[in-house]
Amino acid sequence: MKHLPPRHEAVIKGQKLAYRLAPGDGPTLVLINGAGGPMEGWFRLFPDITQAGTVFAYDRPGVGGSSPPVSAQTGVQVVETLRDLLKTAGLAPPYLLVAHSFGGLHANLFTRQHPEEVAGLVLIEPTTPEDVTALKPLQSGAQRWVNGLLNRLSPSNPDGEVAHELETVRQLAAAAPFPDVPLAVIVGGKAPKDWQARPEAQTLRRQHLEALSRLSPQGSLILAARSGHFPQISEPAAVLEAIAALAARLATNRSREQRPA
Repeated sequence: MKHLPPRHEAVIKGQKLAYRLAPGDGPTLVLINGAGGPMEGWFRLFPDITQAGTVFAYDRPGVGGSSPPVSAQTGVQVVETLRDLLKTAGLAPPYLLVAHSFGGLHANLFTRQHPEEVAGLVLIEPTTPEDVTALKPLQSGAQRWVNGLLNRLSPSNPDGEVAHELETVRQLAAAAPFPDVPLAVIVGGKAPKDWQARPEAQTLRRQHLEALSRLSPQGSLILAARSGHFPQISEPAAVLEAIAALAARLATNRSREQRPA
């Protein structure tokens, strides 16, 4: 992971947070991890991702170099903490949000609450609100067993984001409609085995992702054919291509806006 940018720390409202920052020429890319995933999980995108702009990655409370949460990590709390951290790091909006898995819920809420601060989104195998409410009852026996074992070995923090996922879904439902911004949803083409996820759950999940890509008139669905749930690791070139395309689109739009009438 030698290509990762330097690590920094900041304290936001009593919460110690670790982040990495790589300056670049272009928009500010904000990398939002999946649940429990440290920022080092983006390592295969570096250093090439810096060609698209300045890159910011961070660990949410209780992950990696950040301290355990000091308050309930609902979506609203996560979004406001991220905004404060970006301000502390000297990064002004608008941002290009790049989110993986559970981080997709936070990027979704960020965009609805602060549309003027979001230039576009790249969502990688994102969790949708419908996943939270509809897929858990369809978990396979193997999934239930593994989740139960993990909870016994490493009990979840009652203030953690997963413990408050239903509240985050309610906050999304109460938020403003999704704005008309560039949106790319990257979907892994490798389906899990039937024992890992029941076929009906896989079908629903794909429908949820397709619906998510249609939230914006500028939305698109991109298939990472050789990937499962982690295209940023298994197919970094595909993810980099999607990010570069969106960054170039934003640069073109900005250039048009700056032309004299």
